[in-house]
Amino acid sequence: MMNRTSIKPLGRSGTSLVAMKGLNNTSSFSLAQAPLSAAKTKGGNQPSSTPTYIEFPTSPQPPDDHTGYHANHNGTIVHHTHSKHPLAEITLSELFTCSGCKEFGTGRRYACQDCDYQLHHFCALSPPSLKAHPFHGQHQLVFHAKPKQVKAGIVWPRCDVCCKSTKGFTFRCRVNSCNFQMHPCCAMLSPEIKFPNHPHQLKVLPPGNALLGGAGGGHDQSGMVCGECKKKRSSGRVYSCKVCDYHLHALCAKSMINGLQEYGIKPPEKPNMLGTAARLASQVVIEFIGGLIEGFGEGVGEVLIQNIGRGRRSSNRRRIA
Repeated sequence: MMNRTSIKPLGRSGTSLVAMKGLNNTSSFSLAQAPLSAAKTKGGNQPSSTPTYIEFPTSPQPPDDHTGYHANHNGTIVHHTHSKHPLAEITLSELFTCSGCKEFGTGRRYACQDCDYQLHHFCALSPPSLKAHPFHGQHQLVFHAKPKQVKAGIVWPRCDVCCKSTKGFTFRCRVNSCNFQMHPCCAMLSPEIKFPNHPHQLKVLPPGNALLGGAGGGHDQSGMVCGECKKKRSSGRVYSCKVCDYHLHALCAKSMINGLQEYGIKPPEKPNMLGTAARLASQVVIEFIGGLIEGFGEGVGEVLIQNIGRGRRSSNRRRIA
């Protein structure tokens, strides 16, 4: 069992995605030759001749236990989720959304030269299964390219590590009665990590909020302020410092896996979909009532509008109180 995430050395290509797309019309273009004519990016160099074998923090996987992709002789791969085009391993500083797990990333990735399909390197090279993962050692986890939807497709299931929605690639427990699942990025996290922004070793706390003694000092995880985002979270795994009172959400720890921490990029905040839907619904009601004014007469319509206005003001006062 490994103590921390390890990734075997990977040759980085400096190929610009823009440069790749610009060469699409050149019939003699070869992905293996791209770095010779493309501009270098951070950490760029010649691509490796074979894809990297990624080691997740789990029991060792044999190098041939990666059936999700086929390696070409020129260093590209053909992934089973995008078999029509080869994917080249490149390094870019721009933020992107992984076509596999649907999460943000930057830096190392596998990208298609013919379309916008891009995968995190750990998503592209994920094994078909994980055995004895420290976050779920009791069962084997199986790789799934499509998410598992529940409640008639209304609610996305959530990762048991970071508690974000799982909308694409996931590792799911193979036991039907067990609902454990996690993103490939979360699967790259280890029980103990060294986060670049903190001088001490961090250890993941047991799942759940109530910690009775031991790690966390008996504190409620939901009351812990993350040293990275400066916020509290009521769900998701939390890392705690062995030396001082420093805590780190697993969600924030993912930034050292997906490249965001290395390149100093903060993922954009997503809008509150519930609030947006409520505002749209309110606007529809107002427009509907406005259209009834002519049918019922201005007096009735004005009374309806005034009642809605009173309701909004009363709601705002309750929020302030």
